[in-house]
Amino acid sequence: MRSASELKIGEKAIISDIDNSNPSARRILEVGFTPGEEIELLFKPVFGDPLGFSIRGTLIAVRSSEAKCILI
Repeated sequence: MRSASELKIGEKAIISDIDNSNPSARRILEVGFTPGEEIELLFKPVFGDPLGFSIRGTLIAVRSSEAKCILI
């Protein structure tokens, strides 16, 4: 199982689970990253933060450490 932080730009995936052991898991769920939703990585800066994801027609930027708890 991979995490959302491992996606390549333009790659789409379905969220399978959220790693609740990560302190950011609750925030990730609150902004709409829920299991069963499709996400697409839109941008990934050279230095790694933040990552821009399209989910439910919205662009949401999250830290790479937060994206690691999104399992695809």
